[in-house]
Amino acid sequence: MYTKMMKRLIILFIFFSFGLNAQALQDSTEYLQPTVSQMKESRLVVQILDYFHYRDVPLNDSLSSVIFDNYLGALDGNKNYFLAGDIASFEKYRYQLDDDLKSGNLVPAYYIFNIYQKRLKNRLEYALAKSKTRFNFDKKEEFVIDREKAEYVTSEEEMDELWRKLLKSQALNLKLSGSDEEKIEQVLTERYERFQSNVEKYNNNDVFQIFMNSVTEGFDPHTNYFTPLNADDFKMASSKSLEGIGATLQQDTDFTKIVELKAGGPAFMSGQINKDDRVVGVGQGADGDMVNVVGWRSDEVAGMIRGAKGTLVRLELLPAGASVGSPTKEVQLVRDKINLDEARAKSEVVEYFEDGRKLKMGIITVPDFYVDGEEMREKPEDYRSTTNDVKRLLDELASENVDGVMLDLRNNGGGALIEAISLTGLFIPEGPVVQVKYPQDRVDVMDDEDQNMLYKGPMNVMINRFSASASEIFAGAMQDYKRGIIVGEQTYGKGTVQRVSGLDEFLREKTDEELGLLKFTMAKFYRVTGSSTQHRGVSPDIAYPSAFSAEEFGESSKPSAMPWDKIEATDFKPLDYVDESLLASLEAKHKERLKQDDTWQEFFFDLEELKKNRERNAISLNYTDRKKEQERLDERRAARVKIGASLANTETKQEETRALEDIKDPYLKESIRLLADQILMRKKG
Repeated sequence: MYTKMMKRLIILFIFFSFGLNAQALQDSTEYLQPTVSQMKESRLVVQILDYFHYRDVPLNDSLSSVIFDNYLGALDGNKNYFLAGDIASFEKYRYQLDDDLKSGNLVPAYYIFNIYQKRLKNRLEYALAKSKTRFNFDKKEEFVIDREKAEYVTSEEEMDELWRKLLKSQALNLKLSGSDEEKIEQVLTERYERFQSNVEKYNNNDVFQIFMNSVTEGFDPHTNYFTPLNADDFKMASSKSLEGIGATLQQDTDFTKIVELKAGGPAFMSGQINKDDRVVGVGQGADGDMVNVVGWRSDEVAGMIRGAKGTLVRLELLPAGASVGSPTKEVQLVRDKINLDEARAKSEVVEYFEDGRKLKMGIITVPDFYVDGEEMREKPEDYRSTTNDVKRLLDELASENVDGVMLDLRNNGGGALIEAISLTGLFIPEGPVVQVKYPQDRVDVMDDEDQNMLYKGPMNVMINRFSASASEIFAGAMQDYKRGIIVGEQTYGKGTVQRVSGLDEFLREKTDEELGLLKFTMAKFYRVTGSSTQHRGVSPDIAYPSAFSAEEFGESSKPSAMPWDKIEATDFKPLDYVDESLLASLEAKHKERLKQDDTWQEFFFDLEELKKNRERNAISLNYTDRKKEQERLDERRAARVKIGASLANTETKQEETRALEDIKDPYLKESIRLLADQILMRKKG
């Protein structure tokens, strides 16, 4: 084992070797330094990725440049800290990081981080001094809220001006929400004091985690490294034993981002929270102060969100894709353990009236593709799984004499591949379901071997942008076999398979040192037609208006995402449940309803406002202008509610309106109508 002094001498030697400011490092305890263990671990990570990752990406100058950009983006994606001169001084590392990683040299990465931390501390000192300012909100000026594509500022004076506008924007938001000058000063001071306190807590594990994920994401966006501490959090989240809101959080520059919603958890069940939403505030109870958590560490934010079962927590969220400074939303959640029963598939029967005729439709919601492995071993004939639960629900719906069935796969992020295959088998005769391609062009065709079709009636499958992986396999199979009609939004487009392994699994000789976890891509999914689900996912037969474009959300929004490609189709026989004539008729009915239904009109309003906020890159810092904008928005919302209430009270199509009056979700409402249209068309031949 190295002594502490020996480790320090080794690191200092490396600093001298690369011409870095070793004297400053030696004289100050402020500078974070890599450990010898981290140097060894970094070499191991790149060796594993080079040998086992699906993508044959050589660790060369080209990848080094990607890693360099990833790292700067992870530290300062909105260009609020680094100066142009800093970036110019870092350029000598752009094509050097590949060689450094092979040798385990992490010094350049830590050197860049130490400069970042210095700039960050400088900005926080400025913010604390400026937070006592009484801003002039009568002046006509704007603040650029998204600086990702902007140039780095060249001087401290320019940076001061940038931060003056940032603080003024934050102060104006507080003023518009009713805070007086004293309250504004208090909130801003507390916010940046807390931010400053968090910066002081940065340690070398934080640097190592950020840098190694900049490396892994150069291979693809689903390949990640977890330090030993974060590996424990990852395992705990995966176990579904958390008591809180059932969401996985991750640091994203100054924000804490929601990267996963656990099926059955309060966040998932609320229906108001999406993947990639950012947490900007946390409030305890119904009336506790909303504490701004921008700049907090993600583990501290998670600590605030966790709490005793049955207690209320309020989250202020910046919606996924919205620019900094855009309107936020508040969501109230009651903390609870993830309810495994809620995470299971469930059904309901909806009655629909059309032309004096009543139809009964079974709606099965599938939030996850799950299987209880322990139960499967102990009770192979009766264990908890998606397929077994849907079997039971289909039997129950059959006893209700439903006319059709719809599977709701919205927000279903995937899960067990075997369940996607076996669930497909309930609706088709035997045949191939999905192809899995491994390195060296090895392709496995995975089949449903059961010749029986449990359900043979009309069916729809509803999907959205957050339906991914196993959901895409099932929906794609239903579409390719022409078994059911796919409605909703284009899916996420995740066509890759990951493996999670502890780094110690790859060591020939075991060590006493605690190592992290590596999640890496090992294979790709393909539909029976040979088309990859990567990027393209599943496009619905009947497409609904969407708030999320492929360029903003999904696999296509990730620069390092693996490409779409195609392999040979399998030998499969499509069914005759869906044809072009049926789809054309349904599309015509759908478009006509979009023009008339009040629920869709409300949705279009929200969609329009969201689109405007995303496209807007600058906001006014003038109080009068912003107040008028806020009043205009409030008036439009009030008018929308009034119109919606008026339309809901009309006497036309009374049976239909009464049957659907409790459904406010425009997607669900329209999907029920499309299923009814399909049933009636089939009955008419």
